[in-house]
Amino acid sequence: MLSFAALTLRLGSTGCRGGRRNLATIVSGNKTSQLVRERLKEDLDKMRGQFPGFRPGLVVLQVGDRDDSNLYISMKLKAAAEIGINASHVRLPKTATEDEVLRRIVEVNENLEVHGLIVQLPLDSINPMDTEKVTNAVAPEKDVDGLTSINAGKLSRGDLGDCFIPCTPKGCMKLISQTGTSVAGKNAVVIGRSKIVGAPMHDLLLWSHATVTTCHSKTTDLAAQVGRADILVVGAGKAEMVKGEWLKEGAVVIDCGINHIPDDSKANGMRVVGDVHYPSAKEKAGFITPVPGGVGPMTVAMLMENTVQSAKRFLKTYQPGKWNISYAKLKPQKPQPRDAAIAHSFTPKSIGRLAREVGLFSEEVEPYGTTRAKVRLEALNRLKTQPNGKYLVVTGITPTPLGEGTTTTTLGLAQALGAHLHVNSFACVRQPSRGSNFGVKGGAVGGGYCQVIPMEEVSLHLTSDTQAVMAASSLVVDTINARVLCESTQSDKALFDWLVPLRDGHRKFSLSQLNRLKRLGIEKPETLKPEEIYRFIHLDIDPETKTLSGYVASEMMAVLALSTSLGDMTRRLARMVVAYSRKGKPVTTEDLGISGVLATLMRDAVKPSLMQTVEGTPVFVHTCPLSDIAQGNSSILADQIALKLVGPEGFVVTEAEGGAELGMEKFFDIKCRSSGLHPDVVVMVASVPALKMHGGGPAVTAGSAMPKEYSAENLTLLENGCNHLKRQLENARAFGLPVVVAINTFSTDTDAELGLVCEQAKLAGALEAVPCSHWAEGGAGAVALGQAVQRAAETPHQINFLYDLEGLGNLPICMAKTHLSLSHDPERKGVPTGFTLPIRDIHANLGAGFLYPLVGTSSVAPQSPAFSCFHDNDFSTESK
Repeated sequence: MLSFAALTLRLGSTGCRGGRRNLATIVSGNKTSQLVRERLKEDLDKMRGQFPGFRPGLVVLQVGDRDDSNLYISMKLKAAAEIGINASHVRLPKTATEDEVLRRIVEVNENLEVHGLIVQLPLDSINPMDTEKVTNAVAPEKDVDGLTSINAGKLSRGDLGDCFIPCTPKGCMKLISQTGTSVAGKNAVVIGRSKIVGAPMHDLLLWSHATVTTCHSKTTDLAAQVGRADILVVGAGKAEMVKGEWLKEGAVVIDCGINHIPDDSKANGMRVVGDVHYPSAKEKAGFITPVPGGVGPMTVAMLMENTVQSAKRFLKTYQPGKWNISYAKLKPQKPQPRDAAIAHSFTPKSIGRLAREVGLFSEEVEPYGTTRAKVRLEALNRLKTQPNGKYLVVTGITPTPLGEGTTTTTLGLAQALGAHLHVNSFACVRQPSRGSNFGVKGGAVGGGYCQVIPMEEVSLHLTSDTQAVMAASSLVVDTINARVLCESTQSDKALFDWLVPLRDGHRKFSLSQLNRLKRLGIEKPETLKPEEIYRFIHLDIDPETKTLSGYVASEMMAVLALSTSLGDMTRRLARMVVAYSRKGKPVTTEDLGISGVLATLMRDAVKPSLMQTVEGTPVFVHTCPLSDIAQGNSSILADQIALKLVGPEGFVVTEAEGGAELGMEKFFDIKCRSSGLHPDVVVMVASVPALKMHGGGPAVTAGSAMPKEYSAENLTLLENGCNHLKRQLENARAFGLPVVVAINTFSTDTDAELGLVCEQAKLAGALEAVPCSHWAEGGAGAVALGQAVQRAAETPHQINFLYDLEGLGNLPICMAKTHLSLSHDPERKGVPTGFTLPIRDIHANLGAGFLYPLVGTSSVAPQSPAFSCFHDNDFSTESK
């Protein structure tokens, strides 16, 4: 360490013959700050050695354009650049409002690349500004100025190692230490009580064991107080107020003042002086800081030191690509309670906290209460350069009433990867479908200790996406009815005036109307001829061909799930064919002039809904297209955002509803073609009871007790059922990806049965087969599955689509068939053979972008349950 002599200058003496003492020693802030900067550069070199490419980030936020503020900011930016800190200057105009300033502060608070934030004072705005509120909006961990109430409170309490110390007082303490003076036991006087200098200076001296007196404008006999000071720190803001004769002989004098007084000898007519009368003070003080060149340079140096200190604290907990997320500790109960009791036993994290944990910014999240939120699509744009994570799709054998558990496995696998294997993981699942009969599937998402919570919120309206779709579909039907009525009852002039009203002598066509004119080959809408007006206003809809509301809603939900942006959704809605003319020409929503209105109704529905599992794993719950009449997958946008958030080492687990021949096939050939995303691993879910049913076991209705054939060991029945598993594995492996089989275990399963399924799965080409107990144990029960998936994701793979896009509009095929059998007959389990697949019609969903052949007795109307799910539901005013 350099000696004190290198940091100070002797002013000389007036001669010792008369017995007069030497003049005060100058304590140079310039030299001390230079040493600090050199040390900080060395620290940053070490950081970059450990974290290549890392640089501390500093943001200086300014409101207005004051010359003095610009000067101070330029000094800070210059010092940061010299050291190697990535500093940026954000200047808001004088017209900025307080809310705009606060929003900008929140943006910086949430930016992980910024470790220090300075709000340059004063706030030079024409609008009212609460300076205290603005400074306290800075995150305490980024408050390198040390001005927030939290940091000030910690300093006053003596928690010096857990706060940021304001830069000027911190610099003063450094300068005092350079004099070699021990602060402990000394009498210290601080003149000034500002939050920036005086108050924190008092605290620092006090916790360094000095006896401290704070003086201010109301202090009587100030000279006497100063005369008792071994250490004097002055920050009063009054030029040369402290006289030399007031000082105690040999005192340490730290002058924080910066004042301008007239001086004709200077080019600008002004001279910079401190709060201490320097010529007289140097005669009596032992040590003194000059102005300029004393405290000022140290303030900037301490700002840099605080920024580097903040970066060091950040790196202590920072793991590149890893979320700083907390998970709930499960304590599964035996016997296991009902799903509702399990869901109610957990208190979810606030949705704001969860969003921050996974790297979302506040302005990207729209809370719906405290436990669910919409995520704005701006997040995807911000993260567009972030590499995607690993992409897993969970499918299953053909569903049975005995349960396979694809959704439960999706959530359990995500919980295992995140809470237990400590990698970023996100689940993406469909929203429960609600209808007039309370849905086919019932409520909830998942089950046991693998659920999305709160159960009631995810089961009912969630964030009203379904309601938006229903409102939009009703608008389509109502518009068709109104158009048919108007065309049959009004004159051409009245109809034209109704569609394109004359205002101030001009008609203004909407965008959808202009597009219709273009399709009709009409180039000059401003000079329409009578026959052109007739062609434009008459859709001539055949009432027998108009689409029912339920059918429209089904395609709209498919559109919502397959859209990759708000613009893409708008274009898809415009392409939807909702009727035909009497001449057989298709009528689209754009022909009706309502495509823009439909997009407006669904503008919020396109945003994924963020929730969490019982263990605190993040989940996107978004869209609910059915797998028999649509693609049966959650939204593309949910997957895209999740893949960016988890980062290249993380995992996104999404679900393909129904059996592999249905939901998984549509996932690949429809969803992946639309999204451009290619999964890394397929997880095939099966259960011993379900395989026994496919092996020829007795029929079971939903909700009935499990027959003994399924609860007792029966290896013959199970081996027959494994033929169905083999066929579904063939279907999955046809896409060229590694397949891992997850056996969702039941308490009645025997080791022999589980071993048989594992053996048969591997013989059929599964990379691994793993029994899982996540329903009963949460993520802990799927750890082995998670490890198998991690291994599988590292194997070489390349997706193969089953067919090229050839045909009407080069659209993929979406088979509208039963999900209960590999065939068209829901009663035929196992591996049906010897049948002809009956295709009775083919329809085109041009908005969603696929053709759907109707197989057998399949209907495009949503399926209704035999026993509606509302019968065992009720509402209690005493429930929470």
